[in-house]
Amino acid sequence: MLMKAIVTGHSRGLGAAIAAELLGRDIPVLGLARTGNAGLAARFGGRLTELGIDLADAAHLAQWLGGEALGAWLGGCDTALLVNDAGTLQPMGALDLQQPAAVARAVALNVAAPLMLAAALCAASPPAAERRVLHVSSGAARKPYAGWSVYCATKAALDHHARAVAADALPRLRICSLAPGVVDTGMQAEIRATPLERFPLRDRFAEMQRSGGLISPQDCAAALVAHLLGDAFGSQPVADLRDLAR
Repeated sequence: MLMKAIVTGHSRGLGAAIAAELLGRDIPVLGLARTGNAGLAARFGGRLTELGIDLADAAHLAQWLGGEALGAWLGGCDTALLVNDAGTLQPMGALDLQQPAAVARAVALNVAAPLMLAAALCAASPPAAERRVLHVSSGAARKPYAGWSVYCATKAALDHHARAVAADALPRLRICSLAPGVVDTGMQAEIRATPLERFPLRDRFAEMQRSGGLISPQDCAAALVAHLLGDAFGSQPVADLRDLAR
């Protein structure tokens, strides 16, 4: 059975770890990010295909998806996987500190791109193929955080998208919006560097890092991919990786 995977944000952090986990299982990966990942390319050679694209540019993404490249890449696969990992925390801060252009960019990257890619995957994959879509969500989708109104809202949108798509009950399509826990990536470093007036809970996350409470990207990716490939994937359209591990 031939599987192929699309991973957004594969150039660094959790996205890079997810791509490496899939490639290590001999699953070809199409990585979508603004920059490439030379380390993955050196390790996995021809199994990794990269597309340099700004996923916050919805018009450019729509133009690419409207062509034949995605269908050609997915051709012949029995299972098509999509992992929507790329995302941004910005703009952080209360509403009066947010720049409208930054809000628009966050919505494009965190919401529009994953929804566009999910729809394109269904249209471009072989008719008999199984499709599995995984949105990388967050606990912030389900609990409000001061200073994170845009991030919370965009991640909540992914959760509700997964619920509604699951309600459509399309044949051979499984979807899950999965919160991975607190992962030790550049996003956490960004949080720790944020002024308190923009994110009042900054010190809580800094303490988690000091006390060893963060999950490594590699450990998180291994658990996430195991769930993505498992028989239970999609049985819960919204889930938390920490609960699944119990």
